[in-house]
Amino acid sequence: MDRCSLDALKNRIGLVEYLSHYGWEPCRRMAHGQVAGLCPLHTETEPSFWIHIHKNLFYCHGCGRGGDLIRLVELYHGMSFVQALAHLRQLTGTAGLWEDAVAFYRAQLRCWPAAMAYLAQRGIYDAAAIEAMQIGYAPGACLRAHLRGLGYGPEQMRQRGLINSQGRDTLYRRIVFPFGNNLYGRSLDAAVPHRFLRAGKGGLYRWEFLQKADEIVLVEGLFDVAALWQAGFANATCGGGAQLNRAQFQQLITGSRKVWIALDGDVAGQQAATSLSAKLHHAGQPARRVLLPRWHDPASYFAAGATAGQFRALLQEALP
Repeated sequence: MDRCSLDALKNRIGLVEYLSHYGWEPCRRMAHGQVAGLCPLHTETEPSFWIHIHKNLFYCHGCGRGGDLIRLVELYHGMSFVQALAHLRQLTGTAGLWEDAVAFYRAQLRCWPAAMAYLAQRGIYDAAAIEAMQIGYAPGACLRAHLRGLGYGPEQMRQRGLINSQGRDTLYRRIVFPFGNNLYGRSLDAAVPHRFLRAGKGGLYRWEFLQKADEIVLVEGLFDVAALWQAGFANATCGGGAQLNRAQFQQLITGSRKVWIALDGDVAGQQAATSLSAKLHHAGQPARRVLLPRWHDPASYFAAGATAGQFRALLQEALP
């Protein structure tokens, strides 16, 4: 955990406020924002325990112990440093395992030139899009140690699928995208498959923000979404593949909107688009198929130099 995060955590709760939950009360209030009371760390009859409220620090003149909130939690509960961090994070509702893993991946992305080069190769370069989509990178060996430092145990990480039975990062050497309650990792190495962390993909990508949009551009993958966002098409979403699951299909046909199906331009992509278009029309949902140049997906189309105007022209020429 970095110094800024530690400082924020230990100052989120005042020492007086924390101890009051365990029945402690100050006996005297002094000048300069200080209070004194009986020490909660040892038995005494005269108050020798002082708290500097503004600095959120304590010191006991009786037992000679002092420090910040994290140190108090360690001493009061007999916890290790890591356990004290976990206790305070739970108490303050500060993020969670999933969110902390995502934050770690996001912080790693710009530390690894190979990851940034891979994004650029795929045509993803816009800092605003990378930030909005919370794109990160899993370098491999350091996720477990980082999360241990935040107070999480290996079993918690394994249960959430973040590490495997050997303690290795499941998404090792992958570009990472948060996908609802899932994580998607795209390998830098073509020989290693891309994967979702969990078996179930859930609903459409960022559907909670798009469900009331008048128009939706449906693509196959998250790189396609990122490319469209860069080009100004913020109403793009995907199902994490050419085939939608039942929940994703239901989302598309619930409400009133126009759907543009912009799946990959290869044979498999166009067959999936034709099938999906027919199903949507049968369900009463207007949909049109966008015909990308052969072998292109939206990401590669823009990476090859296409403009927003050219893609908009493809939308206008889309077929039922």
